Formats: sequence, structure tokens, C-alpha cells
Amino acid sequence: MSADSSGLKRPRYPMPDFVKNALDERGLMLAYKQRPDYQQNDYIGWIDRAKRQETKEKRLLQMLDELEAGGVYMNMKHPASEKG
Repeated sequence: MSADSSGLKRPRYPMPDFVKNALDERGLMLAYKQRPDYQQNDYIGWIDRAKRQETKEKRLLQMLDELEAGGVYMNMKHPASEKG
């Protein structure tokens, strides 16, 4: 993979269908797209690198919960994404 026009220096991970479906089902695609490119990419890479399916699902749920709550990124405070 090569860097794309988003300015990321790391490879851009393609979004797996199960992640896209989960974002659509929970109505969180907009919240996902509003996050910086590096966060979108980190979430996808982190989820997809899990070896076990149950770990992928656990990570996916964490991402969805963080997007829904706002103000959190990878269990860290992220004031820029807080919901008002």
C-alpha cells in the first residue's frame, strides 16, 4: 500500500465490509468521517490486525462506542470530537 492524498505517511487501510456495515447500522458513518484521517486509519488497522474474530469484534465495538460517545479516541480523551 502507498500513502494517499490524505497526507498520511503510513499505508491507508481499506475499510472492511463488516466495519462499514456496523458504522451504517449504528448511524455512525458521519461521526467516523468527521475524525481526522489518521484516526480513521488507526481504527481500521487496529481492528483488522486482530488475529481472532472475537478480538476484531471487541475492537469494533470499542470504536463504535467511542464514536457514539464522542470525546474519546482509543481510550484517551479527545476534546476535538466531544459532542455538544
